[in-house]
Amino acid sequence: MANQGAKKRKEENARHMEKLHRLIIACNVIYFVLSAMAKPTYTDDGELIDGGFDMSTGGICGYLHDVIYITSFVQVMSILSEKFWYTYLVIPAFGAYQSFGFIKGFLPQGSEGDTEDEKTRKKREKMEKKASRGKFVKTRTR
Repeated sequence: MANQGAKKRKEENARHMEKLHRLIIACNVIYFVLSAMAKPTYTDDGELIDGGFDMSTGGICGYLHDVIYITSFVQVMSILSEKFWYTYLVIPAFGAYQSFGFIKGFLPQGSEGDTEDEKTRKKREKMEKKASRGKFVKTRTR
């Protein structure tokens, strides 16, 4: 009974280390994907054909960099508390947000032929008339 707390701590530590192990493997896979993308291409003579993928561009490369940065943050901060693992929820949440914006473009927008009231119509006509007038620039004559 006296070592029960130590046994429980040992099991928790084993679970925590297994999480870190999986995380490090995932980061290494992402790193190897990025390094393969950045690898330059040479001819048989040794002349440079392609300098590799531009790593400073956005898109999937930028997202992979973000995953590595978030992973680094979680690894360091999980020293303080195990609750920092919830930071990983940012990744699928951002993916859902981006997907919603993409899907929203395919959905029909509401009817744009809404009736406008008299006040709004007059204001719009006034603005159109003002915009159609040419702008006059006053100059001084000496």
